[in-house]
Amino acid sequence: MGINERKEKEKEIRRNDIIDASEKVFFSKGYDVATMEDIAREAEFSKRTVYVYFNSKEQLYFEIMVRGYKILIWMMEASIKEVEGGNGLDKIKQIGRTLYKFSNEYPDYFNAIMGYENSERDFANGIPDESREECYALGEKMFGYLTSALKNGIEEGVIRSELDIVNTAIVLWSCTIGLFNTLTKKINYINHYNNRNSEELLLEGFDMLIRSIKNENRGKENEK
Repeated sequence: MGINERKEKEKEIRRNDIIDASEKVFFSKGYDVATMEDIAREAEFSKRTVYVYFNSKEQLYFEIMVRGYKILIWMMEASIKEVEGGNGLDKIKQIGRTLYKFSNEYPDYFNAIMGYENSERDFANGIPDESREECYALGEKMFGYLTSALKNGIEEGVIRSELDIVNTAIVLWSCTIGLFNTLTKKINYINHYNNRNSEELLLEGFDMLIRSIKNENRGKENEK
């Protein structure tokens, strides 16, 4: 390994050390409370060193989301393969189940992504274009699983043919995010005052969304 290669490797190690430290700080203290001083202290670097690699905590937040998205996409690709013989509705259900599984197995990454989905952090100052674009690209890949399943379902006749694929995907994703957000923030209220189980409500919510796009005439046509 040459000198330049060694220097680049050292930079990458230091960069990852800073992201690791920011994860610990954000996940324990919360993004809004955390500071670059906290991150520098956790990483055992000077604040000036941290700023050499990252110009803001907003940029570090995006780097953490990239990690979360990559795990989610890995899980999504594996789970969709499990229903390769299924139709579009089966794939959409599997997307919902995988998102729920991700929220349970990687709650901190899930909350980071949900925080992004429910804010305008992608328009904040201090985030380099490459960091934003990587998040956009990974988000679009996730969105692509949904639009692909909708397209398959329409072609198979199990999803209503008059639906616009992109509009429907945006609505389904927005409703799902809203459902997760409500059940996460209001879990105690829902459990104690409404006497409802948040997990059961989430699954029921998924079923409602599926029924809203399902081609109910498919079965009637088959009966004729």
